[in-house]
Amino acid sequence: MEESLKDLSRRVRACRLCEAELPLGPRPVFRAGSSARILIASQAPGTKVHESGIPFDDPSGDRLRDWMGIDSEAFYNVENIAIIPMGLCYPGKGDWGDLPPTKRCAPTWRQALLDQMPGIKLVIAVGLFAVRWHLPEARGSLTKIVQEYSPLSGDVVPLPHPSPRNNIWLSKNRWFETEVVPILRKRVADVLGLEDG
Repeated sequence: MEESLKDLSRRVRACRLCEAELPLGPRPVFRAGSSARILIASQAPGTKVHESGIPFDDPSGDRLRDWMGIDSEAFYNVENIAIIPMGLCYPGKGDWGDLPPTKRCAPTWRQALLDQMPGIKLVIAVGLFAVRWHLPEARGSLTKIVQEYSPLSGDVVPLPHPSPRNNIWLSKNRWFETEVVPILRKRVADVLGLEDG
């Protein structure tokens, strides 16, 4: 008998595979709904999200929702939007911010979760780890990839991380908010059947 998304999610939430290398211990944070039409593929939870258990429950989430043109209610409607990071648990701090996702997480759980959501029409890949998974043919820096992959076409839209740490990147790349964000908002509204405006 095929495993249901509910049963799979229960197994994922109980995962302790990377326990020895997680400074705050395992706490997989994700949201998956079998009828989801948009997938937000992010990097890994930060400390605040680890604590709350709610993905993008932080300033990064505020900015991402603004980029998408939706409110919290639409963002957290699991029947429309799935949020599955490349690493499901907080990986710890490094010299320049949070560490990368653990190497075992995505190969262990990612495809099984995605297979349970056949209605995904749009993938919003946030940050280089997610971009590399969902656009394996993409080459170069994240800036180059975001510039070259138009949100007008294709089912994957690469984005920089919406963290306040990226304010300098945003100020140096003003084209992102003037050219990419309006198209992203329209794509999101179209997929979710929302009024544009």
